[in-house]
Amino acid sequence: MNETELIKGCLKNDRASQKALYEHFYSKMLGVCLRYSKSTDEAKDIVHEGFLKVFNSLKGFNSSGSFEGWIRRIMVNTAIDYLRKNKQNYLIVSTVYANEKQMNIADDTLEEEDFIRNIDEKDILKAVQELTPAYRTVFNLYVIEEYSHKQIAELLDISEGTSKSNLSKAKFNLKKNLIQLIRQSNDK
Repeated sequence: MNETELIKGCLKNDRASQKALYEHFYSKMLGVCLRYSKSTDEAKDIVHEGFLKVFNSLKGFNSSGSFEGWIRRIMVNTAIDYLRKNKQNYLIVSTVYANEKQMNIADDTLEEEDFIRNIDEKDILKAVQELTPAYRTVFNLYVIEEYSHKQIAELLDISEGTSKSNLSKAKFNLKKNLIQLIRQSNDK
Protein backbone atom coordinates (compact mmCIF):
# COMPACT_ATOMS: atom_id res chain seq x y z
CA MET A 1 0.00 0.00 0.00
CA ASN A 2 1.39 3.43 -0.91
CA GLU A 3 1.13 6.53 1.27
CA THR A 4 -1.94 7.92 -0.51
CA GLU A 5 -3.80 4.62 -0.13
CA LEU A 6 -2.82 4.48 3.55
CA ILE A 7 -4.17 7.99 4.14
CA LYS A 8 -7.42 7.19 2.33
CA GLY A 9 -7.81 3.98 4.33
CA CYS A 10 -7.15 5.81 7.61
CA LEU A 11 -9.73 8.46 6.71
CA LYS A 12 -12.25 5.61 6.34
CA ASN A 13 -11.23 4.35 9.81
CA ASP A 14 -9.83 1.15 8.28
CA ARG A 15 -7.91 -0.55 11.12
CA ALA A 16 -5.47 -2.30 8.78
CA SER A 17 -4.52 1.05 7.18
CA GLN A 18 -4.15 2.68 10.59
CA LYS A 19 -1.94 -0.17 11.78
CA ALA A 20 0.17 -0.02 8.61
CA LEU A 21 0.63 3.75 8.90
CA TYR A 22 1.54 3.44 12.58
CA GLU A 23 4.05 0.66 11.94
CA HIS A 24 5.56 2.49 8.96
CA PHE A 25 6.30 5.71 10.90
CA TYR A 26 6.67 4.41 14.46
CA SER A 27 10.47 4.01 14.55
CA LYS A 28 11.20 7.40 12.99
CA MET A 29 8.73 9.17 15.26
CA LEU A 30 10.07 7.37 18.32
CA GLY A 31 13.47 8.75 17.38
CA VAL A 32 12.01 12.26 17.23
CA CYS A 33 10.30 11.86 20.60
CA LEU A 34 13.39 10.36 22.25
CA ARG A 35 15.20 13.65 21.66
CA TYR A 36 12.55 15.52 23.66
CA SER A 37 12.07 13.01 26.45
CA LYS A 38 14.06 11.83 29.42
CA SER A 39 13.47 8.11 28.83
CA THR A 40 12.28 5.57 26.30
CA ASP A 41 9.05 5.03 28.24
CA GLU A 42 8.30 8.75 28.18
CA ALA A 43 9.07 8.87 24.44
CA LYS A 44 6.71 5.94 23.81
CA ASP A 45 3.94 7.75 25.69
CA ILE A 46 4.50 10.82 23.51
CA VAL A 47 4.51 8.75 20.30
CA HIS A 48 1.23 7.05 21.22
CA GLU A 49 -0.39 10.37 22.08
CA GLY A 50 1.03 11.84 18.87
CA PHE A 51 -0.43 9.10 16.70
CA LEU A 52 -3.84 9.65 18.27
CA LYS A 53 -3.53 13.28 17.16
CA VAL A 54 -2.38 12.18 13.70
CA PHE A 55 -5.44 9.99 13.23
CA ASN A 56 -7.78 12.64 14.64
CA SER A 57 -6.27 15.38 12.46
CA LEU A 58 -5.79 13.43 9.25
CA LYS A 59 -8.66 15.28 7.57
CA GLY A 60 -6.55 18.44 7.92
CA PHE A 61 -3.59 17.11 5.94
CA ASN A 62 -3.69 19.06 2.68
CA SER A 63 -1.03 17.14 0.70
CA SER A 64 0.91 20.34 0.00
CA GLY A 65 3.98 19.10 1.83
CA SER A 66 5.56 15.91 3.00
CA PHE A 67 3.26 13.59 4.93
CA GLU A 68 6.18 12.46 7.07
CA GLY A 69 7.01 16.11 7.78
CA TRP A 70 3.40 16.71 8.80
CA ILE A 71 3.49 13.75 11.21
CA ARG A 72 6.85 14.89 12.53
CA ARG A 73 5.45 18.36 13.30
CA ILE A 74 2.59 16.76 15.24
CA MET A 75 5.07 14.64 17.21
CA VAL A 76 7.22 17.67 18.08
CA ASN A 77 4.16 19.64 19.19
CA THR A 78 2.93 16.65 21.19
CA ALA A 79 6.31 16.39 22.89
CA ILE A 80 6.22 20.07 23.80
CA ASP A 81 2.65 19.74 25.09
CA TYR A 82 3.71 16.69 27.11
CA LEU A 83 6.55 18.64 28.70
CA ARG A 84 4.22 21.52 29.51
CA LYS A 85 1.72 19.19 31.19
CA ASN A 86 4.23 17.12 33.09
CA LYS A 87 7.00 19.52 33.96
CA GLN A 88 5.73 22.48 35.92
CA ASN A 89 7.63 25.59 34.82
CA TYR A 90 9.99 23.49 32.70
CA LEU A 91 11.06 26.49 30.63
CA ILE A 92 12.19 28.60 33.55
CA VAL A 93 15.91 28.21 34.00
CA SER A 94 16.59 28.02 37.70
CA THR A 95 19.27 30.11 39.29
CA VAL A 96 21.06 26.89 40.14
CA TYR A 97 21.60 26.22 36.42
CA ALA A 98 22.23 29.86 35.61
CA ASN A 99 24.95 30.09 38.26
CA GLU A 100 26.50 26.65 37.93
CA LYS A 101 30.26 26.63 37.51
CA GLN A 102 31.32 26.41 33.91
CA MET A 103 33.82 23.64 33.22
CA ASN A 104 36.75 24.84 31.12
CA ILE A 105 36.47 22.63 28.06
CA ALA A 106 39.49 24.27 26.42
CA ASP A 107 41.73 22.74 29.11
CA ASP A 108 40.20 19.32 28.69
CA THR A 109 42.65 16.53 28.03
CA LEU A 110 40.62 14.95 25.24
CA GLU A 111 41.88 15.96 21.82
CA GLU A 112 39.17 17.05 19.37
CA GLU A 113 39.87 14.15 16.97
CA ASP A 114 39.61 11.61 19.79
CA PHE A 115 36.45 13.30 20.99
CA ILE A 116 34.76 13.11 17.59
CA ARG A 117 35.95 9.57 16.83
CA ASN A 118 34.53 8.23 20.11
CA ILE A 119 31.01 9.61 19.71
CA ASP A 120 28.23 7.34 18.49
CA GLU A 121 24.47 7.89 18.12
CA LYS A 122 23.66 6.29 21.46
CA ASP A 123 26.12 8.58 23.27
CA ILE A 124 24.64 11.65 21.60
CA LEU A 125 21.06 10.64 22.39
CA LYS A 126 21.95 9.89 26.00
CA ALA A 127 23.75 13.23 26.35
CA VAL A 128 20.78 15.09 24.85
CA GLN A 129 18.35 13.31 27.17
CA GLU A 130 20.43 14.42 30.17
CA LEU A 131 19.90 18.09 29.32
CA THR A 132 17.24 19.92 31.33
CA PRO A 133 13.84 19.95 29.61
CA ALA A 134 14.24 23.63 28.72
CA TYR A 135 17.68 23.19 27.18
CA ARG A 136 16.72 19.93 25.45
CA THR A 137 13.61 21.46 23.90
CA VAL A 138 15.30 24.59 22.57
CA PHE A 139 18.28 22.54 21.32
CA ASN A 140 16.04 20.15 19.40
CA LEU A 141 13.84 22.87 17.94
CA TYR A 142 16.80 24.97 16.79
CA VAL A 143 19.36 22.36 15.74
CA ILE A 144 17.21 19.45 14.57
CA GLU A 145 13.90 21.01 13.54
CA GLU A 146 15.59 24.20 12.24
CA TYR A 147 13.22 26.65 13.92
CA SER A 148 14.40 30.24 14.32
CA HIS A 149 14.78 31.76 17.78
CA LYS A 150 11.73 33.89 17.02
CA GLN A 151 9.65 30.78 16.19
CA ILE A 152 10.91 29.00 19.31
CA ALA A 153 10.08 32.01 21.46
CA GLU A 154 6.53 32.13 20.09
CA LEU A 155 6.01 28.37 20.37
CA LEU A 156 7.31 28.12 23.94
CA ASP A 157 6.10 31.53 25.14
CA ILE A 158 9.59 32.72 26.07
CA SER A 159 11.74 35.61 24.85
CA GLU A 160 14.15 35.26 21.94
CA GLY A 161 16.96 36.05 24.39
CA THR A 162 15.92 33.13 26.59
CA SER A 163 15.86 30.88 23.53
CA LYS A 164 19.38 31.97 22.55
CA SER A 165 20.65 31.63 26.11
CA ASN A 166 19.12 28.16 26.52
CA LEU A 167 20.65 27.05 23.21
CA SER A 168 24.08 28.26 24.24
CA LYS A 169 23.84 26.52 27.62
CA ALA A 170 22.45 23.38 25.96
CA LYS A 171 25.43 23.18 23.60
CA PHE A 172 27.86 23.69 26.46
CA ASN A 173 26.18 21.07 28.65
CA LEU A 174 25.85 18.66 25.73
CA LYS A 175 29.58 18.82 25.10
CA LYS A 176 30.26 18.37 28.83
CA ASN A 177 27.87 15.37 28.94
CA LEU A 178 29.51 13.80 25.89
CA ILE A 179 32.98 14.21 27.38
CA GLN A 180 31.81 12.50 30.57
CA LEU A 181 30.23 9.62 28.63
CA ILE A 182 33.37 9.11 26.57
CA ARG A 183 35.56 9.16 29.65
CA GLN A 184 33.31 6.58 31.30
CA SER A 185 33.49 4.32 28.26
CA ASN A 186 37.27 4.75 28.03
CA ASP A 187 37.68 3.84 31.72
CA LYS A 188 35.92 0.49 31.18
